[in-house]
Amino acid sequence: MKHVTVYGTLGPACREPDTLKQMISEGLDGMRLNLSHAALEDASDLIDAYRNAAMTCGKKPQLLIDMQGPELRIGGLGKPVCLNAGETVCIDAIPFPDAVLSVLSDCPHGQEILLDDGKILLKIKESDRLLVTRGGVLESRKSVALPGRSFDTPAMTETDRRHIRLAAAYGVTAVMQPFVRRKEDLIEVHSALDRAGGKEIRLFAKIESTEGVDALSELIPYCDEIVIARGDLGNAVPLWELPAVQKRIAAACRAAERDFTIVTQMLDSMIRRPIPTRAEVCDIFNAVLDGAASVMLTGETATGAYPVAAIRYLVRTVRAAEAYLERSFN
Repeated sequence: MKHVTVYGTLGPACREPDTLKQMISEGLDGMRLNLSHAALEDASDLIDAYRNAAMTCGKKPQLLIDMQGPELRIGGLGKPVCLNAGETVCIDAIPFPDAVLSVLSDCPHGQEILLDDGKILLKIKESDRLLVTRGGVLESRKSVALPGRSFDTPAMTETDRRHIRLAAAYGVTAVMQPFVRRKEDLIEVHSALDRAGGKEIRLFAKIESTEGVDALSELIPYCDEIVIARGDLGNAVPLWELPAVQKRIAAACRAAERDFTIVTQMLDSMIRRPIPTRAEVCDIFNAVLDGAASVMLTGETATGAYPVAAIRYLVRTVRAAEAYLERSFN
């Protein structure tokens, strides 16, 4: 039985060499770098620290870059904005991208707007006013989604293309393409990798919309791994339907013998707490039983207070699930 690969995410919480070495010693296999918030060149020190820590621990460093792609995010804010439930805000108070503003102009009153992976919920009240239904503190570059609405945006940004050209030089082993909607999105990334001398770099297709779910059968042949990205996917469908969507994607991948990754909030409570919830470890265990080839932490290791402990709990739960499967098949 092939071991499940365990990924974390690089960030300020794990930038110290000793922290990285401890995470690798606990069983970390690879790291994701989120390029929605930083350029590849700007993260060179962090990448070097990870690479050196991996080599010191006798492990080959796996580095996944998560590109910007067609994901929609708000622009920069001078400082975080507190949005209180029940208040009304001007649409200009939030730096929405042009693609969102264009669609919003045609949306009816009551259209929902989800910010920061759905943590904040707004509704259109008037043509230029938004009602805060679920409040929170909004920071720069957070995601924005309009349930039921689609956007005609290119698969890759110019920044993505620059990162692809630099990928091989930075030791990138895989590219994660966000919001894959059709096979042409993946063909475009493959072509860019080939031109950049990155034919050996693997391609992970992130499923984050109903379009991606519906196109799954045509996407599978064009990627090395499918990523069940539950953050934005949980914005695209009602949350209570998300488990069924995850099961559907997992079943399709198993049938096609295509590896898949499960990511988002696997140990979210450990951003703030030293131990996970019982529900979180059950989620990880069941992901392995469903056939996941990889599992990944994001904010837990990038910005959380307990990055080493988070990897420890993830790895030990994964290995316990693998042992359970071994016993079941023997």
